[in-house]
Amino acid sequence: MKNSPKKPIRVLVVDNHEIFRIGLREGLSSTSEVTVVGEASNGNEALSKARHLLPDIILMNIGMPVMNGIQTSLEIKKSNLTSKIIILTHKTEGDTVFSAIKSGAMGYLLKDISLTELTQNICKVQRGEPAFTPSIALEALSLIASPGEHKHSEPHPLTPREVEILQLVAEGKGNKTIADELTVSEATVSTHMNNILTKLHLSNRVQATLYALRKGLSSLS
Repeated sequence: MKNSPKKPIRVLVVDNHEIFRIGLREGLSSTSEVTVVGEASNGNEALSKARHLLPDIILMNIGMPVMNGIQTSLEIKKSNLTSKIIILTHKTEGDTVFSAIKSGAMGYLLKDISLTELTQNICKVQRGEPAFTPSIALEALSLIASPGEHKHSEPHPLTPREVEILQLVAEGKGNKTIADELTVSEATVSTHMNNILTKLHLSNRVQATLYALRKGLSSLS
């Protein structure tokens, strides 16, 4: 029996600039990996369409009228929608990046990205992996990482195995790589990862990585 064709990733494009939305829609629609299921020009419209269309990925600008991208991300998170959010913007300030991550965004990309790179990053986020423009990631991590003297200042509720997995996640390793390295199943790693997020009250691997850096649990700290 032949494998059924892989369904394209359903994307909602949110940006207050119509020309940019049109270009993005046409560009993404020309790929086999992605289909654009809707557009929105502000945060309120984005929230309404996200609830109605249930997209896999929401590509969202930050500086929009009515409700900005970060506020919209928070509202989407409160609504318990499963859509993953990628911020697509010109803004490079570290505090803005940090706010976007705290709001639940799984990716933060600059608008000068190529169509090929954007598509690749959409696929990464759909797999549950974070996606950041490299320079943005470095700036965010340097902003968030705690000074050395404050590391381990607060106890954390994780078991030794969960700490070990969190350290590997902070190094950018996926579940399969971690499973191979620890000689366990991917399902076991996934269970541990879910426990880590629950115990630390975090939303995704991006926030888990930043927690590890802040607490000095990562070799990258």
